Amino acid sequence: MDSIKIAQEAELLPVHEVASRIGLGEDEVTSWGDFKGKVRLEAVHRRSGRPRGRLVLVTTINPTKWGEGKTTVTIGLSQAMWKIGHSSVLGVREPSLGPTMGIEGGAAGGGYSQVLPMEDINLHFTGDLYAVSSAHNLLAALLNNHMYHGNRKNIDSKSILWHRVMDMADRALRRIVVGLGGLEGIQGGVTHEDKFDITAASEVMAVLCLSRSIPELKEKLSRILVARDFDGNPVWASDIGGVGAMALLLKDALRPNIVQTTENTPAFVHGGPFANIAHGTSSILSTLLGLSTAEYFITEAGFGSDLGAEKFFNIVCRAFGIHPSATVLVVTVRSVKRHGRGSLKDGFENVRKHIENLQGFNVPVVVAVNRFMDDPEEDVRALAEMCQNMVRTVVVDPYMKGGEGTIPLAEAVVDAAEDRTPRYTYPLDAGLREKIELVAGRIYGADKVVYSVRAEKQIEYLEGIGLGNLPICMAKTQYSLSEDPKLLGRPEGFKLHIREVAASSGAGFIVPFTGTITTMPGLPRTPSAMGMDIDEHGRISGLF
Repeated sequence: MDSIKIAQEAELLPVHEVASRIGLGEDEVTSWGDFKGKVRLEAVHRRSGRPRGRLVLVTTINPTKWGEGKTTVTIGLSQAMWKIGHSSVLGVREPSLGPTMGIEGGAAGGGYSQVLPMEDINLHFTGDLYAVSSAHNLLAALLNNHMYHGNRKNIDSKSILWHRVMDMADRALRRIVVGLGGLEGIQGGVTHEDKFDITAASEVMAVLCLSRSIPELKEKLSRILVARDFDGNPVWASDIGGVGAMALLLKDALRPNIVQTTENTPAFVHGGPFANIAHGTSSILSTLLGLSTAEYFITEAGFGSDLGAEKFFNIVCRAFGIHPSATVLVVTVRSVKRHGRGSLKDGFENVRKHIENLQGFNVPVVVAVNRFMDDPEEDVRALAEMCQNMVRTVVVDPYMKGGEGTIPLAEAVVDAAEDRTPRYTYPLDAGLREKIELVAGRIYGADKVVYSVRAEKQIEYLEGIGLGNLPICMAKTQYSLSEDPKLLGRPEGFKLHIREVAASSGAGFIVPFTGTITTMPGLPRTPSAMGMDIDEHGRISGLF
């Protein structure tokens, strides 16, 4: 099935008509073309006292490199809710050009469950990622400029913590040297080692997604830890200046984007942090807006319960006083067979662990077996029966059948949803090591955590400057419960290695890095970009 053709043939409604389905007036939405819009912040704030709808979180098991259709299921579920008589709003993250041009080829769903206009969303959209890149790199430029013009804060160039970003996967930029100079007589600044991260890993992206207003945005930006001085004292963004200018660059990016699905369901596509190197959920503003405008707000967390979902509960829910009324765990025959090296029975142990993880947060769980076109029927039936023995399970086909193919899931979610007292993995007043070890043991199943000397010193430093009470945001591979992407199923008796620990103090969490996870991905041997094209009539190909 050609997702691009379906997207091009879909009958889109004007953005204001889509917004009116959830009570947003024309004065509350600014058009970004015919089918895209930005919601005014006032529209969110004036609804802050309204009763909230129910929050539904969609996650998955440890996926294959092709993904398991989690976004497609999320979109299909939001469409199905309308079909069974419940208003719903969809909330998903904005795609990054890195994976779009790399391994994925797009991240707007597929088939008859897409967010549209797909080609805009997958490419430049409303410019939010460029705004994040600009604000991030402005702070980097101001920091280097401060050092060049006298270095009044006595910053140690070897202890700079704030680097640069771009919205593309480029492994050649993981380690670079800047400030080498140029033409004769023209200085290049203070020479030091630097690097680029991908924009989705920027702390500015996390700050944007976790801010509810311009004043809160500025307050969080000012708390960013950018460097240390020669005495080891922290240097914050507020010490460098330019926080107001950064907020100015982000003023429109803070506003939620509204688009629609293939069935004209309102959709907020806003914010794009990765879940393996950041917190992996769309903006809190779009979440709060969705909860105040519909009966159900359907959102996703990146990758599995061990990454995006864990962070959604322990970071986002705790910070803003929200809690899902139900979670959906997406599984596929392909992913389960991968974990069982061809055996559904053996691979099911990975599913079992993810169900247990979600139940540990005290939330109802529904399993959605996402049917692919080439799945043998006997495998789909067998997998559904195994899952049914633990929790309510349905088979869905959002790709081929859209909302109609996801009605069983919508009915199951409505039936399962209930408000419960949230349960978290760790207390905030625990030390950083204890938090890391609780996540490693309870969520991943690790027996022991091993810290590098560097990580131990970093933990001691961060706790010493008062950041030990922050939640943690583990950086880990998505392909395994462990740090080793080749360790499949439900591994036991393994060690989790923490090689370094970084502060995202503005966003409000600490990032321990495991294994070889990197904040600048590389392109695969044959990037998706190699198959993309546009003809003289504007017809796009290769952008799935």
